[in-house]
This record gives sequence, C-alpha cells and structure tokens, in this order.
Amino acid sequence: MSAPDNLILSSEAVQAGLAELDGWTLVDDGGTRLRKAFTFADFPEAMAFMTRVAFSAERLNHHPNWSNVYNRVGVEIWAHDLGGVSKLCLELARDMDAAAS
Repeated sequence: MSAPDNLILSSEAVQAGLAELDGWTLVDDGGTRLRKAFTFADFPEAMAFMTRVAFSAERLNHHPNWSNVYNRVGVEIWAHDLGGVSKLCLELARDMDAAAS
C-alpha cells in the first residue's frame, strides 16, 4: 500500500527531478522507473553503500530493486504499487547519491 502522499509524478515533474540528480536515467519499457549503476573501489565499499541505503529505504518505506556484483551496484527505483515514478523515488535516489559520496 502506498503512502497517502506518494503519488505518481507527471513526466514533467520526473524530468525536473532527474535534472537535479547525477547520472540517473529514466527507463520506460512497459514501466517507468529510474536507473543508475554505482561503482565503488571494492566489495566492502559497495556493501557499506547498500547498508546505508537500506536504512533510508526503510525510513521511506520505499525499497529499490538492486543487484551487487563485486564493486558494482545496479539500481532501479519505481513505486511498485503505483506503477511509475513517485516523489519517494526521487527522494530515495537523492539519498542514494548522498550515500555514495
């Protein structure tokens, strides 16, 4: 169930949000979502990033689809229950960028 204030964003709002993010792309192949690949120095740094982000995702109750291979973390974010990009997606993306820096 979505948060009461978590609504699908218009394409204009998504584009404006993307303009404020670093390296995120919009994917639309049957479902609109945000995507980014993070690269770290090694496996422990990648895992530390995922741990930091896990706390943010829990706080937002908004969880990413992600995968880890050694020093790389691939991420896709969308509001699963709403079927598109919401304001929480953009907030989680900002949190991920901060956690990676």
